[in-house]
Amino acid sequence: MNAKTQHRIALYPGTFDPMTLGHLDIMKRASRLCDKLIIGVAINRSKNPVFGLDERVEMVENVVAPFRERIEVEVKPFEGLLIHFVEDCGASMIVRGLRAVSDFEYEFQMAGMNDRLNPDIETVFLMADPQYQTIASRLVKEIARLGGNIDQFVTPEVAVRLKDKYS
Repeated sequence: MNAKTQHRIALYPGTFDPMTLGHLDIMKRASRLCDKLIIGVAINRSKNPVFGLDERVEMVENVVAPFRERIEVEVKPFEGLLIHFVEDCGASMIVRGLRAVSDFEYEFQMAGMNDRLNPDIETVFLMADPQYQTIASRLVKEIARLGGNIDQFVTPEVAVRLKDKYS
């Protein structure tokens, strides 16, 4: 990298409980916007995740492995204020996926607050691919819990793990 080239670091945060094909699509597309992609796996004590932190990190690590052929990728757990984690990682942008207007309202407010806390960090919104717009981790867990087929919503590894959790 020469002196005129800026190293662009993007951070895509989420709970990823479980990681869906929608999350994976956003990760793939975000990886084309930066030189390094950090996937931040959130520890959110207000949520009661089905998968423990180590399991969620492992599942994300497994799906991002192919990205490493063309871009630097890190998977890191984090807790606390997102903007502090972004700063600690040296990222210049936060990547967020949007499925619907309801996502936009929440994410717009969060982006505004993050901008107030650190105006040097941009939030980049990526619209969900239409085939993934209705997928939500919460709904995938509910379908799995009730014995439904989740193969069209998650990777094969995640499907097996979810089925094991609810069997």
